[in-house]
Amino acid sequence: MLDGKQHREQQVMSALHLLAVFAENKTGQLARVTRVLANAGLNIRWVTIASSEAFGVIKLLVDQTGTAYARLKEEGLPVSTVEVLALDVEDKPGGLSKVAEVLARNQVNIDNASAFVVSGRTVLLLEVKDAPRARELLALEQIFPLSAEEVGTL
Repeated sequence: MLDGKQHREQQVMSALHLLAVFAENKTGQLARVTRVLANAGLNIRWVTIASSEAFGVIKLLVDQTGTAYARLKEEGLPVSTVEVLALDVEDKPGGLSKVAEVLARNQVNIDNASAFVVSGRTVLLLEVKDAPRARELLALEQIFPLSAEEVGTL
């Protein structure tokens, strides 16, 4: 069993990243992105799309971020990576509130958030500007983000 310090060190070394693909808001864009990933044999674990009238961002959690990033770049798609915190939160009233309160109390803004349920576990994905600081603050409250490896085994 890892102590708090060891757990934090492990998290920093295996931070979780999403892919963010900037795309024109038109028919076929998601098909193009997902085709590239499927042809490379990559598995999509989670996806979200945020769009405005003309453009949008497709964010994906995949099983091999580095390979997916390279394949999308090779296809000429504007892709970047975004570090996120993945938190295993209790699926009950107050689960999200506890995390949000810790960050708010310490002036850490949550830029984007989403969640998914897998194998009976609720995983909250948070985007913040200063992930290392947020990770430290949460650790003080015994809330430890999942590593990329841990998320991959869900």
